[in-house]
Amino acid sequence: MPTESTVADPLSAPIGGLDALGLAHCIVQRRDGVYADPTPFGKTFLAAFAHVLHGNFYFADIDYPLVTKALYDCGPGSSAPPSRGAPMLRIASRVAPFDPARRALYKAVRISEGRAEYYFEPVFQADPGDPGAAGQLAMLDVDEFIADVWQKGIRFGIDVDAVRAAIAQGKAGRIIIARRQDAVAGVDARFVEVSDGIHRSDAPRQMANGKLDLMAFQNRFPQILANVKLLRKEPRSLGAAGFELSGMPIEPAVPIDVDMTPMAGPGTAIEHTAGGEFLVSRQGGFLNVDVHSGKISVDAKIVSRDGVSSRTTGNLQLTGDYEEFGEVQEKRVIEGEGITIHADVFGHVVSRGGTVLLNRNLVGGAAHNARGDIRINGIASSAIIQAACGNVVLTRAENCIISGTRVTVEHAVNCDIMADEVNVKQAEGCAIAGRCVTIELAGPRKQNDMVVYALRPDSARIEEVLALMTARVGELKALAAQRKAGMEQLTSEPEVRRYVSLASKVRKKELILAPEQLSQFQTLALAVGPALKAIAKASAGVKAAEIEQHAGQQLIAQLERQRLDTDGVSRVVVRMLNGDTVVRTMTFNPDGSSTYDIPAKDIRTRLRAGAAGGELIFSGSVGAVDWVSE
Repeated sequence: MPTESTVADPLSAPIGGLDALGLAHCIVQRRDGVYADPTPFGKTFLAAFAHVLHGNFYFADIDYPLVTKALYDCGPGSSAPPSRGAPMLRIASRVAPFDPARRALYKAVRISEGRAEYYFEPVFQADPGDPGAAGQLAMLDVDEFIADVWQKGIRFGIDVDAVRAAIAQGKAGRIIIARRQDAVAGVDARFVEVSDGIHRSDAPRQMANGKLDLMAFQNRFPQILANVKLLRKEPRSLGAAGFELSGMPIEPAVPIDVDMTPMAGPGTAIEHTAGGEFLVSRQGGFLNVDVHSGKISVDAKIVSRDGVSSRTTGNLQLTGDYEEFGEVQEKRVIEGEGITIHADVFGHVVSRGGTVLLNRNLVGGAAHNARGDIRINGIASSAIIQAACGNVVLTRAENCIISGTRVTVEHAVNCDIMADEVNVKQAEGCAIAGRCVTIELAGPRKQNDMVVYALRPDSARIEEVLALMTARVGELKALAAQRKAGMEQLTSEPEVRRYVSLASKVRKKELILAPEQLSQFQTLALAVGPALKAIAKASAGVKAAEIEQHAGQQLIAQLERQRLDTDGVSRVVVRMLNGDTVVRTMTFNPDGSSTYDIPAKDIRTRLRAGAAGGELIFSGSVGAVDWVSE
């Protein structure tokens, strides 16, 4: 496209009428065409362009895409405003007058739903010299067409190629000559994940044997390292304006901006770098997302609100503490450290340490803790609750098997309980065993009897082993003394004593033997050889007896400690009876193992099947029980 400088040109001439409007600098006629100054593009250029068309002129050989760009900053090319002193742009070859007789050839335009339609057909132009004669076939002109529809309100979106093709064909038909351009929506600001570590994987976990565990997911709760970029804010981008056929702009909706600051929860922070705005982890831990507040945190404890089921999480094997606000489905397993669940539990909770806290009900499931306490604030029903080394605290338990170092229950119904210490406010139809049992109110429940056992150690086996080991240690002591006496007798012989003394000096190089002395020394060694072998054998026997004696003394000390630990007082206190209640003793083997940390089925078997065994302490339906072992 030819361009020229805006410097004064004697061949340039202002378009008629623009001088009076002060717009002569916008559009000028030159010898090789019509030029426009790009600097005042926009409303100023629009006023100049419209003035030409409304003055019954049109632009011949108009560059319509360039004019559209100049008028509306729409179309190909950069949208940056031109700088002052930029070269003028050629938009047409000339400005020509629009003959009224030619204007009459152009018909009305139908506008509907953002598009303009024109019915093309052959046109005839009357002869000005002979008005009565038949008109002559005429051709429409694209440049005249653009000027005509401009005055009819169509100032944007003309399909020049379609108009030119329709005129060239000369056939009758209705075509779309212009279309509205809809606004291009902008893009809202958004957050983009920049760390693969925050992605969950709900694929089945692969076991060591290569098979898939369909009940567990690979990575339900991602673990995050410290100082890792988690999210990046992608800034919003503005849309592009559209235009009606009239040239009126259609403004797009303003894209939504987002603020990353409210998303930074504990363990995270906002970081501004040259690469953008990021949400960064400040500590290592597990990624938690609060769906209500939208906060993202990195905590040492996992927090979940989706519940535990085959659909949401599968079985869980965790390395840290876990907090769940949703329900735990039947047969699902949660294994971790400290475990807190705020909804009902129908599955299994297994803790390797810490505290197991169930704020709702445990129904038909189980709670196990290897090194810590178990607390259930709701109802435990048909469940197994076992703390291998910790306390168990329950509000109400029905048809449960319960064991722990200390068990405390507000109301127990048809339960089997075994612990070192048991405290129950109200017990109905239970079988309870412990070293120290305290019950406020006890009685049967329908077909289930109320039975209480006082655990007492059976020390007979310990006493038997202690007696045997004490006798064996005495024998070993006597044997060692006997062997020592024999060894002393051998070493007291003159020849042996002489050889031992000389050999010690020779070995220490305190004595240097002459050749004839060496021969005598060797002769002496041969003479006392049998005695030296006997002394060595006796010394080995003494050492073996002393080692065995020491091991026996250690075993005796261990057995005495076990006897001391288990010889504590056993006590049963039932402050009020509400029906038939039986109190018996139950012996256990004081071998150092736990009296209560046994499989649940064994607890039930021992407590229910052992009702007829043991020494009877009390049997009755009224009164109270306060028994202490002797």
